[in-house]
Amino acid sequence: MFFQFLRFALVGGVGTSAHYAILIILVSGLHAHPVLGSTVGFLLGMIINYILNKSFTFSSTRAHREAFWRFVIVAVIGIGINTSAMALLTIPLDFHYLLAQVLATALALSWNFFGSRHWVFT
Repeated sequence: MFFQFLRFALVGGVGTSAHYAILIILVSGLHAHPVLGSTVGFLLGMIINYILNKSFTFSSTRAHREAFWRFVIVAVIGIGINTSAMALLTIPLDFHYLLAQVLATALALSWNFFGSRHWVFT
């Protein structure tokens, strides 16, 4: 499980890099609200993570038709965790949006790994 978590974290790093890039472009470049930027970035990261986790992390043979919808359910809960944390940390607590995103990512990471390991790609 340890090495599987490391692969999950590596794949997550790729998806998270895309997530953060979109966040920074939308907030700093296009002046979007951080919650919107984070949500759009999360969706892009979600697609990248699905593709790489199915093949690389979990080597799942589960059909895309079944695995993808399970992944979407786990990801929707993950985006709820992420978006709620971003809203709480940036609006009433006034954290810098990048610090808030790091904290939100840490919260969503555990949920996403265990949901993927025990339900999506089993």
